[in-house]
Amino acid sequence: MTTITYKVTGPLGLHARPAAFLAQACVNLASQITVKYDGRTASGSNVLELLNLRAVQGAELEITAEGGDERAALEEISRVLKEKLWDRNRTRLLRIAFFGTHDYDRLFFSELAKDRGEGTYNCDIKYFSCRLTPETANLAKGYDAVCVFVNDELPREAVETLKDCGVRLILLRCAGFNNVDLQAAKECGIKVARVPAYSPYAVAEHAMSLIMTANRRLHKAVNKVRDNNFALSGLLGLDLHNKVAGIVGTGKIGQCMARICKGFGMSVVAWDAYPNRALEAEGLLSYVELDELLERADLISLHAPLIAGPGGTWHLIDAHAIARMKDTAMLVNTARGGLIDTEALIEALKNGKFHAVALDVYEGEDANVYTDRSDEFLNNDITARLQMFPNVVLTSHQAFFTREALQAIAAETLENARRFNEGKDLGEAEVRA
Repeated sequence: MTTITYKVTGPLGLHARPAAFLAQACVNLASQITVKYDGRTASGSNVLELLNLRAVQGAELEITAEGGDERAALEEISRVLKEKLWDRNRTRLLRIAFFGTHDYDRLFFSELAKDRGEGTYNCDIKYFSCRLTPETANLAKGYDAVCVFVNDELPREAVETLKDCGVRLILLRCAGFNNVDLQAAKECGIKVARVPAYSPYAVAEHAMSLIMTANRRLHKAVNKVRDNNFALSGLLGLDLHNKVAGIVGTGKIGQCMARICKGFGMSVVAWDAYPNRALEAEGLLSYVELDELLERADLISLHAPLIAGPGGTWHLIDAHAIARMKDTAMLVNTARGGLIDTEALIEALKNGKFHAVALDVYEGEDANVYTDRSDEFLNNDITARLQMFPNVVLTSHQAFFTREALQAIAAETLENARRFNEGKDLGEAEVRA
């Protein structure tokens, strides 16, 4: 355990923006970080707890690191605090229309956006519960930016309406951007920024949790026990140990999934349009052609972006691809629904293909995502048909849904807004046609 004392010198104290940077830095450190001030204690990786310290200018923070990289961790924390507490560029107030709002969105965005003036995110957020669609886009009139999520719809009609409303920036609080007409945004002079990475661990961990649920039939087992049925019939699973995992897409999330699979004792093969040979060099995985992956893998996990057009990934898993898989294969998708031809998947399931299928995303999900339909008849044909298979498990686009991911999404989205407001380059966050 190593402890340092850090004196807060910035006139705004430990306000939202440096607290967000500090929390993000701590999430990526091996050491566990705690921060104490005036009798209060906060986890260094929890931005809400850090803000609750209410550390003003002159406050002396007691920062403790416990773990494998204590000295390096404290040096990194000191650097982040020094840089971000003094970053005080003057900007005008940026007005943001926030669509598809839920209580968990407000929890982080409102706390991070409440400060005003130099050194802060300096934005004003108006929350709308409705999704952004061509029919609701006119609600953005008078705002500089809109903030949207994966289930908002921004075809050309909506983008052109946003331009007429005076919107100059589309903030995606997600990594995907397939729901935005990028060419229309370019023609309208509207910049598009996304969150390239928030918590790859959240998505990869959910992918493994989901496929293990389907593999071991945990969704059925829990309900059986609740009904006082302790028989094991219908619950037979497969060992993952010594099986082959096939990772489709080896970005940050795919890499995390590969490491999880290695932890289960699996060998890992991978396919990516742009292979990262460094992953082969470290012995994490071996790159193969997609057809070979489909034929060899016992577990296939999708982590590729959704790209339309020739050579893209739309329906990458179609009837032809499914036919190449083992009949006992396990398939999990936490990336984008359009990667799988759902009709081909359903037909294969009807014919006894697959030991287990786990979907956090699927074609036709948009009408259901993040809505409560528990008092309604299910009229979504795709969802209803997928739910009839005992070896299929569905969740509602929740792979990202951890505290660490939510705070990273809020911080990165507002940082994108701040860079735009200051006229700075948006870097890798900018999405271009």
